[in-house]
Amino acid sequence: MSLDPPPYLGSLQNNIRQRPIPWDGAARAGTITEAQLAKIRAVDKVKREQRKQVVENDLDGYRILFVGETGTPGVLESASKRSDVVQYILVLLGDLLEGVPALAKALFKDLDPYHHLLPLLAHSNNSEDPIPLLTSTVITTLMANSKDESPATKHALPLVLSYLCGLAKNSSDAGLQDIAVMEYSSLLYGQSSRQLFWKQRSETVSPLIEILRRAAGVGGESSASLWSGNTTMRSGGFEGLGGGVGLQLLYHVLLVLWQLSFEAEDIGNDLDDEYDIILLYTQLLRLSPKEKTTRLLLSTLNNLLEANPSTLLPTAVLARLPAVLQNVSGRRLTDPDLQEDLEKLKEMLEEYQKTKTTFDEYVAEVQSGHLRWSPPHRNQVFWAENSRKIFEFENGEILRKLADIMKKPWENDKAVLAIACNDIGCLVREVPEKRYQLEKLGLKTRIMELMQDSDENVRWESLRALGGWLKYSFEDN
Repeated sequence: MSLDPPPYLGSLQNNIRQRPIPWDGAARAGTITEAQLAKIRAVDKVKREQRKQVVENDLDGYRILFVGETGTPGVLESASKRSDVVQYILVLLGDLLEGVPALAKALFKDLDPYHHLLPLLAHSNNSEDPIPLLTSTVITTLMANSKDESPATKHALPLVLSYLCGLAKNSSDAGLQDIAVMEYSSLLYGQSSRQLFWKQRSETVSPLIEILRRAAGVGGESSASLWSGNTTMRSGGFEGLGGGVGLQLLYHVLLVLWQLSFEAEDIGNDLDDEYDIILLYTQLLRLSPKEKTTRLLLSTLNNLLEANPSTLLPTAVLARLPAVLQNVSGRRLTDPDLQEDLEKLKEMLEEYQKTKTTFDEYVAEVQSGHLRWSPPHRNQVFWAENSRKIFEFENGEILRKLADIMKKPWENDKAVLAIACNDIGCLVREVPEKRYQLEKLGLKTRIMELMQDSDENVRWESLRALGGWLKYSFEDN
């Protein structure tokens, strides 16, 4: 998928192309050889078709020019002390890789065409030095156009991703972020590169999720804000985004995560566990007024839910995705792929909702890691019918999850602690003989601590829960 270069990168490349380089002086000084100069001149500042023909007729010669061979250094190695020449060669190489597809494959006749490129990613600590940025662009183009999966590429890719993540984290410069994200997109051309991208997710995926959270108007405690509905809603959708997120950057981030979602069978559950992706995408879908962003949101959700129906469909219902899809259906939609994904998602969710039970809803809510006052919590019939099932489910998994939820302070959403205390109290009331299981998980101790909480509702619910414990303790005695 070819995307136009971001304005900053395009402007930088154009400025370098127009700089006069004293090639004859460079050759006399030994910076480059006469043979290298002849090959550069044959393709420099000539028409695109002529350049393509020259390179295609001498692929081996241009491979040696750029990556060298035994006894013959490449031009980047020869000119390493002349940053102006290195910059020009990097732009020229990028142009040739784009204009002559056969060149990318030809460079891999050398076992490691990255040998003299990778050190340039750390060329200097000066943020104004264009060489690392130009180098990442060349390496990205080389990998993407060759679709290479050799050991050399598998070694180089993590290093390029680490460099790009530094740009993606730079929230003060949306131009650099956009360059990083577009190069990510070019690199995710196959399963191997997508798996490596996911393996480095703390560097690669996490900054992208932060961009999406800002676009969704979510504060620091992202999950709490989304589950509780405490997000900054903007009637105008993504136009004029808060947090410095422009529509174009947003689109490119969504594009990368859509590409990653083709590995949904392997990573879908972790993607939701670690980033609340279903909830976040539901919120973004609610805000999205543009078909191009809506299309990517729907297609990604479709990939994730289709690959992980048993775990992610309950989460989607809990996040109120069906209602949001109904809202999207009311918009004027012209893209047939978008409409197809929308209908598939609606059918998938409708089919699931026909068979799900209130118990399924409750399990999904607890497993999401965030509680809200949904109907089961105050429903005495629910607790009477399902308390034993909750103790037995997956050998106590729900109880362990409730314990994990209660360990957190929930400063931005104290209702979660109040609801958890309510639930523990209901379990003790319905199955008092199994309360020792709750005590083993530290829940009684935690409830006693919460009696001193700053929030009045938390104190009240913890008092009610502890009251049930004390009641049955006295009866046992």
